This record gives sequence, C-alpha cells and structure tokens, in this order.
Amino acid sequence: MTVPLDQPSGRVNADAAAQLVNQLTDGMVDIHTHAIDPDMRDVGERYPGSFPSVRRTAPDRAQILLDGRVYREIDERCWSVEARLRDMDAERVAIQVLSPIPVTLGYDEPAPGAAVFARAQNDFLASMTAQAPRRFLALGCLALQEPETAILEMTRCVSELGFIGVEIGTTVGDKELTDPTLLPFFEAAAALGAVVFVHPVDRTLDPRLRRLGVEFGMGMPTETAHAAAGVLLSDLFDRVPELLLCLAHAGGTLPWALPRIAVGQELTGRLADQDRLVTRRAGHLWCDSLTYDVSDLMLAAKRFGRQHVVLGTDYPFAARETPAGAVLDASELGDVSDLERSNIGECLALAARHRASLEVRKIKV
Repeated sequence: MTVPLDQPSGRVNADAAAQLVNQLTDGMVDIHTHAIDPDMRDVGERYPGSFPSVRRTAPDRAQILLDGRVYREIDERCWSVEARLRDMDAERVAIQVLSPIPVTLGYDEPAPGAAVFARAQNDFLASMTAQAPRRFLALGCLALQEPETAILEMTRCVSELGFIGVEIGTTVGDKELTDPTLLPFFEAAAALGAVVFVHPVDRTLDPRLRRLGVEFGMGMPTETAHAAAGVLLSDLFDRVPELLLCLAHAGGTLPWALPRIAVGQELTGRLADQDRLVTRRAGHLWCDSLTYDVSDLMLAAKRFGRQHVVLGTDYPFAARETPAGAVLDASELGDVSDLERSNIGECLALAARHRASLEVRKIKV
C-alpha cells in the first residue's frame, strides 16, 4: 500500500494529528516504533553520567554502545525514512509514531546531561517527521528525573515540534509514577493534550529475571503491570482525569492480574467505594496490541475496552510483530484497519479536546 507523499513543507501540528488519522481510508497507524540518530554525539563526553552512544559500522549499520560495550546492533530502519516507508507500504502501515529507544531515557543519570540527550533525540525525531509529515508522528523523550525541565521539553515537543506526546519509563529512578513530585508533569501532559506512552526499560529490571532468562518474556510485561497497577490504585486519575496514558505491550501482565488485585483491595477492608476497584478503573487506560497472542489481546481489550486498543509492533527490532497487525487481524475485534484507525483517531481527538478545554490552565514550572 502506498500513501501519497504530497505533504506540505514543515511538520504536522499536534492538534492536526487526529484529523490526519481520521482522514485515512486505508492502512494502519502503528503507535509503537522506535528510532535513533546514527550519528548521535556522545553526551557522556561533555556531561557526567553513563549515556548510550551510537557508532556507525557501515552506511546502513550501527551499534548502540552503553558503558563501552555493544548494547544492540541496529540497521538503517532505525533512522532512514526511505527504508521505513518501504516496509510500511509493504505492510499497509499508513502512519508510524516514532519514539525513543527506551534505554536512551536516562532517568538514572544526572539531569543536565539527560536533558541535553533528550533534546537531541527530539530534534532528530522532528527531522524525520519533517521529511514525511503525513507518514510519521512522534513521541518525545524527557529528563523526567527533573520534572520542571521535563515539562519545558514536553511543551517544546508538542507546541513547537508537533509531537503527539511523550514516551516515559515505568519508574523514574527510584520513584514510582505515582510519586507526588511527578503530578505537575502529568497535569502538564493533560493540559497540552499529550499522549503519554509508558514503556519499560530492560536495564532497570530485577537482576533475578536475567539470571532466569525471562527478562524479555516476564520482566518487561511485569514491570509495566507494576507501574500501571500503582496508577490505578492511586488517585492520579482523580486528580488528572484528562490524562491519556497508553501502555506498551498491551499492559503486560496487568490484564491477567487485575481481578486478583481487586480481590486484594477487598480483603484489606479499606475499600469504601466500589468504583475504585482496579477492574473498574482500568478503562482509564489505553494499550497497544503487542501481545503475539490473540487470547491475550482479547483479554486486554476486555479489561481496558475494545475502543482503547491501538496497533503497536515494536518496529524495527527483532521482537516486532510481523506482519504489522497480525494478531489484531486474527482476533475477534473486527476489521483491523478500521478498528485501530478509529481508536487512535479517537485518542488523538480526545487529546485535542483536552488541550482546548484546559488551555486556560497555566503550566507552572
């Protein structure tokens, strides 16, 4: 499938993203893809901390280095607009949402270097979206260990670069997403109409999982469940009801665990309001479809709502779903293209409406 590239000069404005998606008559929108600059400078040379760097090994090949060792081998699909468009056309993907590779979030590093690193990544993602603004949207990177700085960069991403939101990890150093210091960030995200995509970072998982060989299969999905369960048990959505939080990997193990967490709420004897059961509050969340399994996807759709499931593939890495939308297509959720286009379109429309309704609220930093 080929989508015409008659894009105007410049970038798609964040508030126009919903209109762009809703005008599509064919193809899918993939919210979960990653990209990186193959010529990214080593921030660690100028700032204290341990930051990933990229080393080219061939015109179409590179390595991500971390602590002087090869973290991952990558190829041109991580940075080449032309290579991505070829794959997208072959699999009927109309739009990809570009996001940072999670290992580059850098929450455990000193904030000054992390902020510079985040800004450089966002500038690169913006350069990719500018080359094909009708084919690419983006989620930005932030130094969330310093919320005030993160809010400023998120504002730049959405208001200046035209991003639809940001990608964040499941924890920020030793802080959970429910930490009170992060509340202003989530309030700002809602006021900006920014989608917040939550993705685990493999470097922060329990070492036991690596020893058992299940860090990918169990560690990352469980880490997502931990973070999301904490959010549902907290008052975050009471304080920020407009927040659009989307979980990678279909929420990980959360859909299976929700009924058990709800029973735990009941057993404590402290549940005064049945509406606060996590099984009822799960409808606040969105998720991507990356489960590799139809029954798991159907369970996620049941927990979060069929209308809150969007396509995610993890392109261009080895763990990506191939072809894009395979599990959605095999599910009982209906036509894959119509479903996920409708859902991501509604998500972005909600973001635009939230921004419009909250624009009088000042973002305090």
